[in-house]
Amino acid sequence: MDRLHVLVVGIDGLRFDLATAERAPHLRGLVARGVTTWMTIPVPTISGPVWATLLTGATAAEHGISDNTFVGSRLAGIPDLLSRAFFADPTRSTFAAAAWPPFVDPAGIGPVIHARDEQRRAERHRVIARDGETYGYRTEDAEIAAFSAAALAGAGPDVSFVYFSGVDEAGHVYGAISRQYVEAISRTDAHLGRLLAAVAERARAGERWLVAVTTDHGHLDGGGHGGGEPEVAASFVTRAAWNVELDAWPDQIEPTELTPRLLAALG
Repeated sequence: MDRLHVLVVGIDGLRFDLATAERAPHLRGLVARGVTTWMTIPVPTISGPVWATLLTGATAAEHGISDNTFVGSRLAGIPDLLSRAFFADPTRSTFAAAAWPPFVDPAGIGPVIHARDEQRRAERHRVIARDGETYGYRTEDAEIAAFSAAALAGAGPDVSFVYFSGVDEAGHVYGAISRQYVEAISRTDAHLGRLLAAVAERARAGERWLVAVTTDHGHLDGGGHGGGEPEVAASFVTRAAWNVELDAWPDQIEPTELTPRLLAALG
C-alpha cells in the first residue's frame, strides 16, 4: 500500500471560536470529517517559541526561544517534524512553505524548519520562502497557497508544512472581533481549500493522506497576545484522513506532543 502522506497547515493567530462555518467552510468541513483535539499554550503565547515547540516537540526551556527575535535559539541541534520524518526514512520527500522568514528562510533567524541543503540539492526537500513581514501577508500568503497547492498536486510530498499568517496580522492591527479579522479568516480558509482540493485529488487515486490544521495562539478581542487569557492560550489540532483510519488521540494534548504524535502516525 502507498505510504502515508502528512500535511500540516499552520494558521497563525486563529481563534477557533471565530472560525465559524460561514467564515471558514473548509476548516469546518475538515472538523466535520475528522477529529479535533485541544491544546492550552503556555505563556508566552508568542509565535516564535510556540511554533518551535509545536514543530519540534521541545519545550521553550529546551529550544531556548522566548520571543520572535530567536535570541538564544538552540534549534540547530533540535530537528523539526520534517527533518525527523526524513531521517527516519531517507526515501521520504518533504516540503515547507511560509511567508514568515523564521520558519524556512535559511538566510534569516531560525529557521524552525531545518534547511537540509544536501536534501534540497537532491530534490528530497523543497522550501518556498516569502517575506510577509515586509510585503504584507495578504499577497504573500496567496503566493504560498498557490505554490503549495501546485506542489501537493504535482509531487505529493510525503511530509509537508504550510503556514499562513494573514489572520494574525489582521488581529494585531484591527483586533479579533473586527471585520478585517473575519475577512482574513475567510481568505485563509480559501487558501486551505486549495490545499485540501489537491489532497482530495491525490486521494482519489488511492493515496493515503493525513491533514492536520493547528494554530499557535488566539487574539484578544481588541487584538494582541502573549499572555494566558483563555481566548489567547486556546489552541487546537484538527485531523482528517483519506484512505486511512485516524489513530486515537486524547481530547487534550500538550503542545510538545504534536510532533511526536504525527511521527507515530507516519510509522
